[in-house]
Amino acid sequence: MEGRPIARLIIISNRVATPDARGAAGAQGGLAGALNSALKDHGGIWFGWSGQETEDATDTMQLRRADGVTTATIDLSSRDVEEYYNGYANSTLWPLFHYRLDLTRYEVETAKGYERVNRHFAESVVPLIEPDDLVWVHDYHLLPLGEQLRRSGVANRIGFFLHIPWPPTRLFVSLPDHELLVRSLLEYDLIGFQSDEWRESFLHYCREELGAEVDEASGAIRFGGKTVTARTYPIGIDWDHFQEQGRTEEARIAEQRLVSSTRHRTAMIGVDRLDYSKGLPERIDGIARFFDQNPERVRDLVYIQIAPPSREDVKSYQDIRALLEQKAGQINGARSEVDLVPIRYVNRGYSHAELFGFFRAAKIGLVTPLRDGMNLVAKEYVAAQDPEDPGVLILSHFAGAARQLGAEDRGAVLVNSYSPDDISRAIQLALEMPLAERKARYAAMIGTIRDDNVQGWTRAFCDDLAATRPPARGADSETD
Repeated sequence: MEGRPIARLIIISNRVATPDARGAAGAQGGLAGALNSALKDHGGIWFGWSGQETEDATDTMQLRRADGVTTATIDLSSRDVEEYYNGYANSTLWPLFHYRLDLTRYEVETAKGYERVNRHFAESVVPLIEPDDLVWVHDYHLLPLGEQLRRSGVANRIGFFLHIPWPPTRLFVSLPDHELLVRSLLEYDLIGFQSDEWRESFLHYCREELGAEVDEASGAIRFGGKTVTARTYPIGIDWDHFQEQGRTEEARIAEQRLVSSTRHRTAMIGVDRLDYSKGLPERIDGIARFFDQNPERVRDLVYIQIAPPSREDVKSYQDIRALLEQKAGQINGARSEVDLVPIRYVNRGYSHAELFGFFRAAKIGLVTPLRDGMNLVAKEYVAAQDPEDPGVLILSHFAGAARQLGAEDRGAVLVNSYSPDDISRAIQLALEMPLAERKARYAAMIGTIRDDNVQGWTRAFCDDLAATRPPARGADSETD
């Protein structure tokens, strides 16, 4: 990259992190903070849905500039939200990509709505794109956007990053028109995945179903007269921002609040968006198994589950909330005493500073998704620990983070999140783990969490995208 001018950056995502966009791309730390930082370095625009619904579709765009970053947002009609967002994105793609065929809905109208909104995104953002801009598209909501941009005449370097898993071919082919969706993805110049497993699944599909020429080592996919590159970019946390939050009075108060309220019991914590991919009912079953096998430990251990609601208009999310509340209530009903309950279930969100304090106070972090692209909660839990007295991270084999944080007798304690007995054994191990082993496991994880941070992830993707040579449509080419 030496000597190469810094291109302007256009970021496109379903939602945009603006100061007043509650629940958008996250708080101003984490991914949103990193993307804002990249925009400050490169200049450019962050484009996406405002989060607002209108009665009818509109072409009106809201442009604003704050703290050196320009954002551009559009509203969507109620029909668009129902078909594109609640429908195809979150009732078809999300469950399928998380291996939940039983929850995946295949409906022609929602698929049409998904295509329509992606086309609307393309038509709206094209006037903002200048010839030398880098265009970076994010996540499963916008898989076909690259193709829509190409149809609109955009010849820029366009990259795409998938924040969730890519499913095995034998599952993905259940999607009607799956080949058309992947062909649209191949209009990007660079495609990023969270882990090698998801990248390999995508390459397998391209080779076996499309007949593409695939170079496993480089990730080069040659198909239809052009070359696309697929690479792995494990996302990290915003280390400096999170540590800064941990030094605040808000974090200190949160830590003391949890310590004082546990009454000398060991605190075990889980923080997850209320989603069936997070394995919350299965986790509660594992905790129930632990208390069944160790009833006397109810006075030694308290589990705190923080589960902010999400996608409340989607029935499967309503069902998971009801099931989780039922299971937690059953354990508390059977195991509570007049002065304690074994599970505290909190259906709301907290600030980064408060979460830092809660994590530091908890001696066990329980992160057991059934399937997850990465899972930054696992990394944040470790980042918040006291190096002289660290807690134990229990982590699902099926989280992308397990590839970085879990190893044989090092780092996180890895579990099968579908097995109550496995979760129960891991809790027992964590409770009895001596300090020397806790410190050794912490030391095995903290370096990669600190060094492989979200800023490095952003730079790596943008540098690789800038280094690609956009293929002339219809003529074969190579990446630099």
